[in-house]
Amino acid sequence: MTDKKTRRICAAAVFAALLTVFLLPIGDSGRIAGAIVLLPAAVLIPILVKKRSIHSINSRQVLIVVTLIAITVILVYYLLGIKFGFYRNPYGLTSTKNFFKFFLPILAIIVCTELIRAVFIAQGDKFTTVFSYLFCVIAEMLIVSNLPTVTSFNRFIELVAGALFPALLSNLLYGYLSKRYGMLPNVFFRSIITLYAYTFRIVPSVSESLVSFFKLLIPIAIYLLINALFEKKRRYALGNRSRIWRVISCFLIVCSLVIMIGAVMLVSNQFKYGALVIATESMTGELNKGDVVIFESYDKQTITEGQVIVFEKNGKMIVHRVVDIEIINGNARYYTKGDANEDMDADFITVHEIRGVAWKKIPVIGHPTLWMRSLFKR
Repeated sequence: MTDKKTRRICAAAVFAALLTVFLLPIGDSGRIAGAIVLLPAAVLIPILVKKRSIHSINSRQVLIVVTLIAITVILVYYLLGIKFGFYRNPYGLTSTKNFFKFFLPILAIIVCTELIRAVFIAQGDKFTTVFSYLFCVIAEMLIVSNLPTVTSFNRFIELVAGALFPALLSNLLYGYLSKRYGMLPNVFFRSIITLYAYTFRIVPSVSESLVSFFKLLIPIAIYLLINALFEKKRRYALGNRSRIWRVISCFLIVCSLVIMIGAVMLVSNQFKYGALVIATESMTGELNKGDVVIFESYDKQTITEGQVIVFEKNGKMIVHRVVDIEIINGNARYYTKGDANEDMDADFITVHEIRGVAWKKIPVIGHPTLWMRSLFKR
């Protein structure tokens, strides 16, 4: 069997095995199962596939830089705890069970994926490069969760925004670093920014949506920094066709990044603007079922009659119009109503329940979200 065929079979086999583990209903054991799949693969693949090393004179410097970045990220994260508070971490190294259930399998996944990635990506074969990227993304998602543990639509959104998008973007960076500087920068960086959550007993109480947002920004920042510090500027004599494809590729990548970051920012509702899918017909005419409303987060703006606001009542986010305002003892009571409803809402709301003021609507695009949400209700 040729080396080319061997490495392609190996890459496809690892991808299929990890995808199977990701789809199995085994809960937290998915991490252990992923490590069990990757350990023999990390031993056999360097033996079966001829290793082609790519050396860089800056490998040590890059290792130091990304390690310092990882440590800085953790320090900044804990400084945010001063504002958001801290909580006791149930996954910290408080017992031998946690060590074998979380810490050791995750460390094994990180080291094994980087070893396999380094072997495959050095081959210069697009097939193995693509499959190594895909199974590394799946392996990183296994650290967080596997698919059958997603039992609600909100959990699905958390998996996509909090795990899938960051994994897709991060592994582009890891492939770039591995190809130019070897596996060690990735191993050190990933170990620090991942294993702290399974080491320390006290961690900051920062929302997952905010963490996901920074997970998207950090790989971009690292790439720009490493590229500026260590990559020599090269000029390529490209034909017009090659230049056109390069421009198209860059445009598509930038658009994808903007969409991912924008989606996380809007869905998280942690920034100035948020997004909400209209799931009922109570505002039909102004806001139809399946529309997406973009709202400006409430920050003590003056609320007047006739405005459409977003508020939370009994754990549900509602978008209705303010039809009356009553001031009692200096406190405002807002009475709301859906445009298509005959009666006003049963209870008034206070400023503490207001989450935002409707700003713009995007028609129709929320229907796929409603369809996916209906799947979890079956």
